[in-house]
Amino acid sequence: MKAIPNYPNCFVCGDKNKIGLKVEFFFDEGKAKAQYTPTPEFEGYKDILHGGILSTLLDEVMIYSIIAQGIITVTVQMEVKFKNPAKIGETLFLEGQITEDKGKILFTEGKIFKQDGTIIAESKGKFFRAEGDMKKEIEKYRL
Repeated sequence: MKAIPNYPNCFVCGDKNKIGLKVEFFFDEGKAKAQYTPTPEFEGYKDILHGGILSTLLDEVMIYSIIAQGIITVTVQMEVKFKNPAKIGETLFLEGQITEDKGKILFTEGKIFKQDGTIIAESKGKFFRAEGDMKKEIEKYRL
């Protein structure tokens, strides 16, 4: 597994973001992968991780499947399906991969699951390839 460099102040992956999730992403066998253990600060209902945080994690693992391959993009569209609750304190496993590259637009899939394989949430994403000034602006904030 190869570590994927982060953006220091990113809410999800940034190691310098005081209130962030500090998730470390890796690339292995064509997929971005990570683990995250939810804490009470991010619960929705009692002892359940907020769905917005699940959606954020899915967005991040999908875009990291692209970043790991040296491509800079921005999210255009996401579809999330929630399957089971994610409990506070229970480690979650994240995976994302590119499913199609159409040049300016890349399509991805992501999933979050428990150690026993139970799916928590799944997503599909559409990402726009950053070029020119947009790409330069985004890359300024990378490690």
